[in-house]
Amino acid sequence: MRTSTRKLATAAFLLLATVPGFAFAAGAPDGRQELPIAVQMYTLRDAGTLDAQLKIVHDAGVHAVETVGTQNVSAAELKQLLDRYSIRAIASHVKLADLRDDLDTVVAFNRAVGNTTLVVPYLEKEQRPTDAAGWSALGRELGQIARRAQAQGMTLAYHNHDFEMAEFNGKTGLELLFEAAGPELRTELDLAWVARSGHDPAAMLGRFRGRMFAVHAKDNAPKGQGADEGGFAALGQGVLDWNAILPAAADAGVRWYIIEHDHPRDPAKVIQTGADFLRQRLPALAHR
Repeated sequence: MRTSTRKLATAAFLLLATVPGFAFAAGAPDGRQELPIAVQMYTLRDAGTLDAQLKIVHDAGVHAVETVGTQNVSAAELKQLLDRYSIRAIASHVKLADLRDDLDTVVAFNRAVGNTTLVVPYLEKEQRPTDAAGWSALGRELGQIARRAQAQGMTLAYHNHDFEMAEFNGKTGLELLFEAAGPELRTELDLAWVARSGHDPAAMLGRFRGRMFAVHAKDNAPKGQGADEGGFAALGQGVLDWNAILPAAADAGVRWYIIEHDHPRDPAKVIQTGADFLRQRLPALAHR
């Protein structure tokens, strides 16, 4: 990280300490204070070896990641690579089937790499409820898994796409799921997918105030653009209203801002752009 950028990040952390509702990273593995910025490793899946991917994160001045399962390595190998680049795992996307069938193994792996938050990342088509009762039933099941995980020192969160935003008598499937789950289940709100569903990301954040673990800080390209990147854009270069979203995220108690892009042409550039955008914008919350 350049000296000027490092000074900005340090100053930002001190300013944000005065902001009610704003949550902080506990610090990088080497003890430095950090803004609560992380990278979802799915963004880097086509960017070479795992070592090369983590170097990209490090070179962008970010020291936290959300992993995708085991990243196809052993816990010892992953921990060694994370330590090499002074990066820590703050969450992991874990398939629902693995949480259902082999929670103890999932917990053991994540404990070994220093992670304490597990996230349900996606529901296959056959797993998706089709009515209000189905969303409530899934919520009850996830609540039970969350309590089992909590007993082993882990937090469980749920990450949305757009299909959870279908409405049943004025409530989205996502809201029904969380109402049924109970307070142990935390929210990881993917802001770009919320927007694609036709809902306002800032308003949706308000509906989950107090239950937020993280947001996927992610942008959508203007309509008709970015087709080769799945219609997504680098953070801050798309159509989402970050002037409204970031204060709403702070008010909702978001702990982590996780940079993600589903189909980037240039993953390293996307991550650098996203990290720079958040480093510039998060300090402004202190002046509200």
